[in-house]
Parts: sequence; structure tokens; C-alpha cells
Amino acid sequence: MVIVGPTASGKSELAVRIAKKFKGEVISADSRQIYRNLDIGTGKVPGRRIIGSRTSYNFIYKGVPHHCIDFVSPKRTYTVAEYKKCAQKAISDIASRGKVPMLVGGTGFWIDAVVYDLDLPAVPPNPKLRKKLEKRNVTELLKMFQKLDPERAKSIEQKNPRRLIRAIEIAKTLGRAPKVKKRSPYTALWIGLTSPSETRSRKIRNRVEKMVKSGLVAETKKLLQDRVPQKRIREFGFEYRAALDYLQNGIDKERLRQRIVRDSIQYARRQMVWFKHNKEIHWVRNYGEAEKLVKKF
Repeated sequence: MVIVGPTASGKSELAVRIAKKFKGEVISADSRQIYRNLDIGTGKVPGRRIIGSRTSYNFIYKGVPHHCIDFVSPKRTYTVAEYKKCAQKAISDIASRGKVPMLVGGTGFWIDAVVYDLDLPAVPPNPKLRKKLEKRNVTELLKMFQKLDPERAKSIEQKNPRRLIRAIEIAKTLGRAPKVKKRSPYTALWIGLTSPSETRSRKIRNRVEKMVKSGLVAETKKLLQDRVPQKRIREFGFEYRAALDYLQNGIDKERLRQRIVRDSIQYARRQMVWFKHNKEIHWVRNYGEAEKLVKKF
């Protein structure tokens, strides 16, 4: 089972309810929630990390096991290829115990990599190219990538230089943008959780308000204290870039909120662009509609 949707749509809570009802376990599909100590800025569920356990999962939220979440040091980069292996291992383990594997998240490319068993290009880092690209700003990088892969450029995080540089690196190394052939080894039910744009914007504003009050700035400060490089923190997304600017460049709390709300709305739109290409997704508005689909499946 796959549950997708834009940021602040309520995917995590929907997944937990379905998991409890249908004996499921969650496999997180979020490219940032894999990292430890990135809790508030990524909207990670407030679960409990299991340390030294022999269980195949590493996280519990509301009694539901969660896999592939909260286990990587923020100082290192975790790739989609590594995530694919983690998720495939979790799917096999969950199914072997008679439970339902549930892939849940908003990182569309990571989800597709698992469900469709995508052939991910083994492209090693190119230090010379990276050094050259690092001198470009995000607008220039995005324009470069749009020429190489206009379709993927619509949904990539357009203000994240690390993602843009890696995408350009792969496309240039291969001499083309890698072609994606969708062939799934799984029989999967796709559920998409959505809401009207006005409702989504309200939910995002509420989420950002809670994020700031809960300590986004303190979380960012703690990353600095733990000697996570500023450059690396900025790679974690617009929430952390805004928090760094609050700490270092003197923007006030209201500007901090406004920036994160604006960027969250834009990100949600890009997520929907990606998901709307997938005709397998059954879009629902609430738990009741989702439950009917799961029962039928």
C-alpha cells in the first residue's frame, strides 16, 4: 500500500489509522525524515526511537512500527539508492510476518524508486564539476537542469542547490537525463490524500505556526552546536535556511513565518505536479474514503 500527498495533508495520521485497522506497518518515504535530530523542521511524527533493539523497525508512533526513519546522521548524505534498499528490506520483513507494508510520504521520486524498482544510475561524484556548479546560484542551476530534464525539473526542490547539482551531475555524466521505465514487482494500492487549495494553505499556515512555536530555531541552533556545517544545514530545506537567516542575518520571527509558509505552498504545488502524473493514485479527502478503498483492495 502507498499513501502519498503534499506537505501538511495529514498523511502520517491517516497511515496510522489504517495501519491499526488493517495490521499494517509504516515505511517512511521522506528524504529528510531519515535523519536524526531533524524533527521539527521536517514535520517528523513524535514517535519513540528504538535503540539497540533486535526488531526490524527502529521507530514507534502510536503503537505502529515505522521503518526507514530517524536513523541517519545529519552529517552524512543518504542517497535514494540506499533508501531503496532500506525500503525493500522492510517490505520483505513486514510481509514475511503477515503484516501489510505501507509506504508513506511526500518524496515522489523515492516512492517511485521503490514501487517501480527503478534502475538508479550508479554515477559517482564528480568533484571538478561540483566545484564549478557550486559557484552558480540556484536560479542558474535550475535553468541548467531544465534544459537537461524539463519534466523532472517541475517537481525537484528548486531552491535546494545540493539536489540540483546532483541531478545535473547525473544527467551530464550519462549524456542525457535517465529514462524511467515503470515496471512494478508489487501489487499496490495507491492512495492520495488531498484537499482544496484554500484548506491546504490554511493547514500549512497552522503547521508553520506550530513549527516555529515548537522550536525550529532552537533545533537549527542545536545542529550548529553539534558541528553540522552551515552549508549542510541549508541543504536540509527551506525551513532550515530560513531559521539560519533568523539566527545569522537578523530577519524577524514574522518574516521567518512568512518565508516558510510561502515556500511550503510552492513545495506542495511541486509535489502535486509529480503525483498527478501517476494515474494509479486514488485521491481521497478523508479516512472514510480511504478505508473503503483498502477494504476493497
